[in-house]
Amino acid sequence: MKNEPGTAVYDQELRLEAYRFRRSFPKHFHEYYVVGYIEDGQGALICKDVEYALKKGDIVIYNPGDIHSCAESGAALDYWGFHIPRETMLDLTEELAGQRVLPVFSRNVISDQEAAWDFRALHQQIMRGSREFDREERLLLLLSRLLRLCGQPFEALPAAGREAVERACAFMERHCGERITLERIAGEAGLSKSALLRAFAREKGVTPYHYLESVRIGEAKKLLEQGVSPAETALRTGFSDQSHFTNYFSRFIGLSPGAYREIFTEKERLSHGK
Repeated sequence: MKNEPGTAVYDQELRLEAYRFRRSFPKHFHEYYVVGYIEDGQGALICKDVEYALKKGDIVIYNPGDIHSCAESGAALDYWGFHIPRETMLDLTEELAGQRVLPVFSRNVISDQEAAWDFRALHQQIMRGSREFDREERLLLLLSRLLRLCGQPFEALPAAGREAVERACAFMERHCGERITLERIAGEAGLSKSALLRAFAREKGVTPYHYLESVRIGEAKKLLEQGVSPAETALRTGFSDQSHFTNYFSRFIGLSPGAYREIFTEKERLSHGK
């Protein structure tokens, strides 16, 4: 197999590296945690003298010091991964478990659709340079899922109440035009970030980020109905750029912002007999 150059992006806010490549590796180990994903292809992984047959959709996890090697076996491997430094992992597990300890993952290869979905979505965001706070949501959800599946057990934090979630919702509604963070929302609710995610899932059925985006879309509709341009609307409703706004609006409303605005422009023309 001919190894191909990989691509890598460091996320300054999440303090981890995302990468993608097609290649095999000789026996080696890392000083950091690795969470990987097989986007396509097949391979043979040997980790701590146990052999695994890798296939599309598998999640791969290495603890620091896990000796492993990987080779293709058939279709070329398209491998996506995260390098998570120990200090970053300490902060994440403290947030999730209330304990500043390094976890030990008991399995190196797992197949789980929910974890795979979160992994792929997060990886794509980091690789394209997104700065939206749902990156942090997805990282916490992914790690929480992996810890439940194959990590050391930890005690769940107490369930948060409905009032805390409503405080978070009210804050997002007031500040939907600003660039706000998950930490700021959690602080307004009086919860840790992981407790906020669990409470939101229980009370609203969505994450805080998806709730915020829905609020922003509602505000955007009002502005477009008033004749505000799509570019100005994107800016005033807190979207990172007009492209992101257009894609999100079109997916939820079924029309582009420009087409939606035109409905009300035409209505205004007709009302004046023009």
